[in-house]
Amino acid sequence: MGSNRGRDSRMVTTLELIFAGLASVIHIYIFVLESVLWGKPKTNRVFNLSQEQAQANRLFAFNQGFYNLFLALAGAIGISMEICEKADGVGQALVIYACASMLAAAIVLFFSARNLRGAVIQGLAPLLALLFAALN
Repeated sequence: MGSNRGRDSRMVTTLELIFAGLASVIHIYIFVLESVLWGKPKTNRVFNLSQEQAQANRLFAFNQGFYNLFLALAGAIGISMEICEKADGVGQALVIYACASMLAAAIVLFFSARNLRGAVIQGLAPLLALLFAALN
């Protein structure tokens, strides 16, 4: 019985790290859109913006993109620390912090802009990571 509990715990941890990794990848993609590709026609379509709107919001988007990058990096560093079993508990704390911040930002996006699609894209993976973390 004890070996099943250990195996179940490892599976839950693995699922937590997979969803945290997916959340980090999504936020790196958002960084690229907001800080690298902003103002390009395809990116404008993703955000439903005209060229004029994109230009007017360029500096804001650039800055916002870096927030997303830093959250992604915090998650990735936490995942790496968990996999390498370094600094007991610190890796999971970083993963939880990054995912909770990503989820909170998705909630704010939904309530401020009523953007369900964007909120789900931004928030589902970190929500699942947090749920698996809570099960552990």
